[in-house]
Amino acid sequence: MRADAERDICIGAGMCVLTAPSVFDQDDDGIVVVLSEEIPPGDEAAVRRAVTLCPSGAIRPPRDEAGR
Repeated sequence: MRADAERDICIGAGMCVLTAPSVFDQDDDGIVVVLSEEIPPGDEAAVRRAVTLCPSGAIRPPRDEAGR
């Protein structure tokens, strides 16, 4: 599964970093950075939770290699 975030939508709330720190971080401006597009084993639930907690909708649901 792959993680995705839209930096131009991010408002810097940081919920993704708090929820899935092995996948997301923030740059010096507070905007989301995807540390690993490939979600580490066991972190898929945390990434899905980050999707629901992101107030701007910048974090996209995990997808497989086929884009599903």
